[in-house]
Amino acid sequence: MKTVKSFKFFQSLSPMKLAQAAAITVACLGATLAAQAQSIVVASTTSTEQSGLFSVLLPEFKKASGIDVKVVALGTGQAIDMGRRGDADVLFVHDKVAEEKVVAEGFAVKRIEVMYNDFVVVGPSADPANAKGNDVVEALKKIAAANAPFISRGDKSGTFAAEMRFWKMADMTDKQGSGYKACGCGMGPALNMASGTNAYALTDRGTWLNFKNRGDLKILVEGDKRLFNQYGVMLVNPAKHPHVKVADGQKFIDWVVSPEGQGVIAGYKIDGEQLFFPNAAK
Repeated sequence: MKTVKSFKFFQSLSPMKLAQAAAITVACLGATLAAQAQSIVVASTTSTEQSGLFSVLLPEFKKASGIDVKVVALGTGQAIDMGRRGDADVLFVHDKVAEEKVVAEGFAVKRIEVMYNDFVVVGPSADPANAKGNDVVEALKKIAAANAPFISRGDKSGTFAAEMRFWKMADMTDKQGSGYKACGCGMGPALNMASGTNAYALTDRGTWLNFKNRGDLKILVEGDKRLFNQYGVMLVNPAKHPHVKVADGQKFIDWVVSPEGQGVIAGYKIDGEQLFFPNAAK
């Protein structure tokens, strides 16, 4: 009934009024589509989301630019694969080797360093493997020798790539002990499994600080310079994928490495502890 009335209303309009109504409708539609276009997809590591950083960073970017950011949080390898397929505009990840490779392959324009924190090994407070200390390689050797439970991401994440580097340094690839289990999951679920089984795990510090279900777990290994964890940001290459939102994606990158964006990163703390340290200018 409402549709019929609307049709009769338009029939009653003069040609001039009808043209004006049509122009208004087209203008409104154009404004709606423009608003929808003011968004980008950022494929990112789970740690930037599960640490809570994006919940602080993205509203500030929206306030500064008017651009919405849709985050797809995956392991770094999966996030980079999204960029290769052209399913994202920007990559925000933490595996320097993989990042440099995707740039060399031409799927990303340029890698820019944004911030860093570190990895830590968490485990049961009783520390049955006697892993506590500041040497990640020795800690893993002890965990494997004790056949202690260890929950690995076992995915294509930057954290798993780092873990594999450490096992290789320990000369123990594929010799992690009978307690070693790979979950093929994100950092939060891996920590939940470790908490539920009183197991050891490698995690980025940011996710750990924001993690609530710690149970009996605590940080046992930290301070090793090899645990350094650098994050980078890259624009997906429009030469490979012409639909990439270059202007808006570049605005995000420029803002996140600007003094304003870097200040938001530095200001993000949990219980007074800073989670990420900006280093775009270094």
